[in-house]
Amino acid sequence: MRRALIERNTTETQIRLKLNLDGRGRYDISTGIRFLDHMLELVARHGAFDLTIKADGDLDVDQHHTVEDVGIALGEAVSTALGTRRGINRAGSFIMPMDETLAVAAIDLGGRIHSVVELKLRVKKVGDLQAELVNDFFDGFAQGAKGNVHLKVLYGRSSHHHVEACFKAFARALRAATAKDPRMARMLPSTKGLL
Repeated sequence: MRRALIERNTTETQIRLKLNLDGRGRYDISTGIRFLDHMLELVARHGAFDLTIKADGDLDVDQHHTVEDVGIALGEAVSTALGTRRGINRAGSFIMPMDETLAVAAIDLGGRIHSVVELKLRVKKVGDLQAELVNDFFDGFAQGAKGNVHLKVLYGRSSHHHVEACFKAFARALRAATAKDPRMARMLPSTKGLL
């Protein structure tokens, strides 16, 4: 069973996260930031993951700690659920249209940590989420998952659509990267013999 339970407790956040990579897109998410909740619901639904997140953070100070730590916890859950990573595709990509917006996501779960997020946001907030923190979420995910995450909005008008298209593309790319490849069976998706 490709599942994980992550509890991340710091002086700034307390997070309990459950993930089933082979789920049906069910979710129960509460971070205290409603727009972030909605984006994570999209990750569950478009990734076909079952995802439960309960996060309590120091939102009276700032949203940064909560957003980044939820990203780290989700990445750690993916890494834990994958175990040795044998037999998975390892990499995945997706191009997501969202009305007038087009976003691209590419993910490699090969063990090296890197994140590049190019959004064209001209607002300080999207819903109740501080817009600059979208990058921090994906940086945290890359750290926790031990992988590469590349996201880019090619064009579009709506800042809401920019962020939503990125999260949907991310979910679909992650779904492809974590999927099992029957031809690889129990092989490690690397010529190095190590991920």
